[in-house]
Amino acid sequence: MRRRAADYRRPVRRRLKYWICSLLGIFLIAGFILFVVHHHHDQEDHVEQPILERESRNEEVVREHVNLTQEISSANSYARQLAEQMTLAKAYVVIAKEHKNLHLAWELSSKIRSCQFLLSKAAMKEEPISLNEAEPIIQSLSSLIFKAQDAHYDIATTMMTMKSHVQALEERANAASVQSMMFGQLTAESLPKNLHCLEIKLMADWLVKKSLQDFADERKNSPRLVDNNLYHFCIFSDNLLAISAVVNSTVSNAEHPKQLVFHIVTDAIHNGMMQAWFLNNDFKSSTVEVQNIEDLTWLNSSYSPALKQLREVDSRNYYFDGSQDTSIEPKFWNPKYISLLNHLRFYVPEIYPQLEKIVFLDDDVVVQKDLTPLFSLDLHGNVNGAVETCLEAFHRYYKYLNFSDLLISSRFDPQACDWAFGMNVFDLMAWRKENVTARYHYWLEQNADRTLWKLGTLPPGLLAFYGLTEPLDRRWHVLGLGYDLNVDSRLIESAAVIHFNGNMKPWLKLGITRYRPLWERYVNLTHPYLRDCATH
Repeated sequence: MRRRAADYRRPVRRRLKYWICSLLGIFLIAGFILFVVHHHHDQEDHVEQPILERESRNEEVVREHVNLTQEISSANSYARQLAEQMTLAKAYVVIAKEHKNLHLAWELSSKIRSCQFLLSKAAMKEEPISLNEAEPIIQSLSSLIFKAQDAHYDIATTMMTMKSHVQALEERANAASVQSMMFGQLTAESLPKNLHCLEIKLMADWLVKKSLQDFADERKNSPRLVDNNLYHFCIFSDNLLAISAVVNSTVSNAEHPKQLVFHIVTDAIHNGMMQAWFLNNDFKSSTVEVQNIEDLTWLNSSYSPALKQLREVDSRNYYFDGSQDTSIEPKFWNPKYISLLNHLRFYVPEIYPQLEKIVFLDDDVVVQKDLTPLFSLDLHGNVNGAVETCLEAFHRYYKYLNFSDLLISSRFDPQACDWAFGMNVFDLMAWRKENVTARYHYWLEQNADRTLWKLGTLPPGLLAFYGLTEPLDRRWHVLGLGYDLNVDSRLIESAAVIHFNGNMKPWLKLGITRYRPLWERYVNLTHPYLRDCATH
């Protein structure tokens, strides 16, 4: 038995050796084949690698120009699908919260955040969203949206809920807009601290130094004030620093500043400080006259409907309660619109009865070119030379006046072109001939109930000077620097007068930074009073 077993095991060892050798041979052959194939692939890789690299670089170049906004606008893009699903999911979040289904709201919010992350990632990388990236989120959002619909948040419920939310958001947006404009208006009306300091110092000089008062009395009788061979400008304001910048910029750009005469009218409160400032400072030997509006005794309620209306209790209540009237633009909630100084522009011939021609300047303008050529312009018999503004903002008469009233619609063209106050050439001889002031009074009386226009001096000006306005080259007067951030730099550079109309005045902190240097260059910041006040 044992011998047989031993004999029986010998052939097994021989067969085992045979299989081991066979396997080794197969491995050697397979290794050789793999070596050959790998070597062949290496050669192909060396040949194709530059091509692949070029293709990769080309792909990168293409990806640099991918714009997510364009992707979302494309109907077939995954970004578009994600954005649309996210918008719908947000609606269902609101509805789910209202129905106290906080778990569903949380799930939707979580997926919305994932969607936002993917979109922002694609925007940063400037690469399109791939199917692999978008598919999981699209599927999960779809599942949750169906789940919301199964919870009876049907389309009708969604529409009604979202409509109410849209209305609420619109009301909040309108309220925030009005509040923002009111805060801006409040800032525009406030007196900067440094200007208040300057006025106090100047008023102290006026009260203490009797020589200044004597000098002012002497200037009242200067023959230059009525010499029609000189160039006359008028400014009506209570803002000392603003007027000073207007005068300084005008004389700085004039070829013959000694031939310029400035007529300033201010109120009783600011008269003394204005006198002190313009008597103590030389503006290239030009003549500067300062008048107190209280000295214009002929300007009383019996003569001027404007003054009568401004003093009426109803009118003042209408102004101060104007914030309750949504039809009144917030820009009109400014004390200047109920200030008589703002209405003096309609009484220029009466204030200066001996003058023949004058240039009216607002206190928020800066002069950049010589304005004396304005006095030789042919106004073709018209009273008012002004720059039309309908070329830029399409301002027409119908935007300012109530053409549903027959009195307006029967006399005026609603498409007539608007023009700007702020830099105007007035032919005072033609003014007196056409009796423009009487026309102004007539329209003020017709608008006693404020049905023809609301507030402001431009609407009555459009009526009083209708058919009597000569359009000037727009380069004489460029507007918008007090509200428009994007006035063309070339237009500003070529302008004779730039106007900071709007609430963002250059002397305020909310003034537009880009334009402020155009005004500051004409403010003498080295003056001792200004330097001292700037540190307070």
